[in-house]
Amino acid sequence: MSRKHWLALPFMFVGQTAMADCGAPEDMCETATGGYFIELPDTENPPMVVFLHGYGGSGTGTMNNRGMVEPLLARGYAVMAPEGALRNGRKSWNFFPGWEGRDETAFLSEVVQDAAERFGVDSDRIVLGGFSAGGFMVNYLACAAPDTFSAYAPVSGGFWRPHPEACDGPVRLFHTHGWTDNVVPLEGRFLGGGRFQQGDIFAGLEIWRTANECVDNRPDAFGTTDQFMRRKWTRCAEGSALEFALFPGGHTVPKGWADMMLDWYEGLPGS
Repeated sequence: MSRKHWLALPFMFVGQTAMADCGAPEDMCETATGGYFIELPDTENPPMVVFLHGYGGSGTGTMNNRGMVEPLLARGYAVMAPEGALRNGRKSWNFFPGWEGRDETAFLSEVVQDAAERFGVDSDRIVLGGFSAGGFMVNYLACAAPDTFSAYAPVSGGFWRPHPEACDGPVRLFHTHGWTDNVVPLEGRFLGGGRFQQGDIFAGLEIWRTANECVDNRPDAFGTTDQFMRRKWTRCAEGSALEFALFPGGHTVPKGWADMMLDWYEGLPGS
């Protein structure tokens, strides 16, 4: 072995160690355009749930929601919490068309690829979830680029007005919302002194039915899971999935969401 290659080896090993050091839940992994926190199950090549925090939240706050994180880990899923970029002094997501800022689709694709290289997560089995502003981000990304991730699971977030004229499809999406949510009400509300308006959640579902080429507006399957009242549309385009779960609480990620969402995801063809 040449002296040049011999000298390079220690630096190579140090670099690899440094890459893996960010795997602790409290240590951010940095990429070219941002960063993320991650926690891994005790399995190889695991699927992953990427969960986006709400306005003013953080990746650390997401990881501290152990009622959500631990059930996902117990089911063999890695959990990633990307860090939003600063918007008006608080961390959030650049979801609304026409806003200036980070390309979030590129960023989220970047952090998933980084996690695949660092930790061996399965980049073909990624569920993108998010709460509130993170849920809005999930909807807009799924609308514009549905093939980016395997499935989408927004909580308490839909579209803003004006709604998208149309979304690409098919999409596999599971929307969860609280009956008494008054931060993102089912009917929507005005923000910023009337400059912005949250959209109607049911109007958003109509956009998804159109994207998925559903034959009827009416759901054709109903059910309950603990506190959740569920309705879904099954007579839609091949490869699509659309379900809505309503729970009696307010603006929160509800207890039981993680297992319910994974039951839905694992029941999809190819998952």
